[in-house]
Amino acid sequence: MLNSLFRTRPEKRMAEALYASVAAQARAPAFYTQLGVPDQIDARFELYTLHVTLLIGRLQGEGPQGAEIGQRLFDIYVSALDDSLRELGVGDLSVAKKMRKLGEALYGRMSAYEPVLAEDDEAGLALVLARNVHGVEDAGVGRALARYALDARAGLARQSVSDLTGRPDWPEIMT
Repeated sequence: MLNSLFRTRPEKRMAEALYASVAAQARAPAFYTQLGVPDQIDARFELYTLHVTLLIGRLQGEGPQGAEIGQRLFDIYVSALDDSLRELGVGDLSVAKKMRKLGEALYGRMSAYEPVLAEDDEAGLALVLARNVHGVEDAGVGRALARYALDARAGLARQSVSDLTGRPDWPEIMT
């Protein structure tokens, strides 16, 4: 009985593997060297959020198990943000306030990314990414990253759920 109490559910293991994939992909040097993403904390947050949004969007169409994996992925991401704040030396009293702000930013980004991704709106996505990742209002600056994100969305849609949760196949990062 105690074994079942402490056993990790398959959805949690899948979500942990997906988060590891997100972390590895978002840290890919090509984002910074080829696509010009600033190597700054805020821009890294945006890349992580974009990749988490892409995966959660893909999992939403997979019924209750997909929704649970997506929710667990989201929870793991929020927990990783909390851990990062603590590693940066943010005091315990400030973590809650900063986490609330990060949570609001996270929901805001996901809300901005989801509709333009769903509509395959490259121009709209480029503008949102230019604003959030680069801090400018020039869609041209975000165009290559928008193409990457739309390629990633299409590629994830072609993958079976078992392949996706085993290890997503992200597209090549090109200018």
